[in-house]
Amino acid sequence: MAIMKLKEVCTKIGSGATPRGGKEAYIEYGISLIRSQNVLDFAFTYDGLAYINEQQAERLRNVIVEKNDVLLNITGDSVARACIVPDEVLPARVNQHVAIIRANTNIVIGSYLLYYLQMVKPYLLQLASGGATRNALTKGMIEELEIEIPSLEEQKRIVSLIDDIQSKIRVNEEINNNIAEQIRTLCNAWLTDYEPFEGVCPDDWELTPLSSFTKFISGYSYKGAELQDSSTAMATIKNFDRKGGFKLDGYKEIVPSGKVKPEHHAKLYDTLVAHTDLTQNADVIGNAEPVLSFSGYQDIIFSMDVVKVLPDNPHVSKFLIAALLQTKQFKRHCLGYVNGTTVLHLSKKALPNYSLMMPKDFSVLKPLDDAVSVMYQKMASNIDENVQLTKLRDSILPRLMSGELDISELDI
Repeated sequence: MAIMKLKEVCTKIGSGATPRGGKEAYIEYGISLIRSQNVLDFAFTYDGLAYINEQQAERLRNVIVEKNDVLLNITGDSVARACIVPDEVLPARVNQHVAIIRANTNIVIGSYLLYYLQMVKPYLLQLASGGATRNALTKGMIEELEIEIPSLEEQKRIVSLIDDIQSKIRVNEEINNNIAEQIRTLCNAWLTDYEPFEGVCPDDWELTPLSSFTKFISGYSYKGAELQDSSTAMATIKNFDRKGGFKLDGYKEIVPSGKVKPEHHAKLYDTLVAHTDLTQNADVIGNAEPVLSFSGYQDIIFSMDVVKVLPDNPHVSKFLIAALLQTKQFKRHCLGYVNGTTVLHLSKKALPNYSLMMPKDFSVLKPLDDAVSVMYQKMASNIDENVQLTKLRDSILPRLMSGELDISELDI
């Protein structure tokens, strides 16, 4: 197994620039401009993907992204995240916060490069934090990285195994996205189109305040000193994805003080609503997400930026609460109660003042409740499987790359 520098096994290492005019220069459709927010660990996200025109792209012709290129974030809080560019994104360019790392395929496979970068991410983070006010990886740092290069056949075997794990993770994510859409469709059919009632709102349904069948619990006010390594984690607005969804990597480990109350703890399937937002477009505030996984932590509490909504009616489950609040109608309502400029805040009146058409007898909704309960539990099962797959991947990756683990001995 040869040890080589990255510059010796790559045909290109380089980052781009922001087009002239900045964000105002972006267009609705065109050539993709990949930014750091699009690059996750092992995965690419289309959230916030920008587009530029042909003229802008021509000015960035030195950073044309090609099939199987590795993308590496080189600045900011997301530094050292890396993924392979999806074919569907091409043609594309990168901005100054993302580096293209293109493998010399006579020596190394692109996916092998990606998995190497993921394996040495702690070292990359250490490099990036050294001596600068902002985390950054320079081109020189990347070029000088040393990598162990086995034969191409051995690389293919290693890549194949990790690819299989990644593929299963992606399939579970796609299944969950589909289930979430089914929940939205089902709720719309029941509560907007009244399909079970021949398309007509029943006479005994009435505009019902959310506060009449739920209770609201504010989160824990913590201090920075409490954020320490722990088996307890805290849910914060960092768990809320801009496009919807609950991000497990948003949990913050915490050793809470004696001031934490029993009601500050979150249980599985509790619904949390974001009450603060740092995004400019109110992407997060008012989003409701059920807790579908503890991600291996023994206990979860939730911060003061979040409010827990629990059922307060024997005929209403946690699952139905989540489904009722994960609607466009609820989001629009919340946006009418937002105040603030740099940091957005949701008024305490937002949740109590929300009303929706509901039956006087909540047991009428039992078929809907039962259906979404099964769906949310299936989502939770898929998430837990992905947590285990991620742990497996992260545990065997360094042993595979070093040759310590013989692939032929694995039974996965």
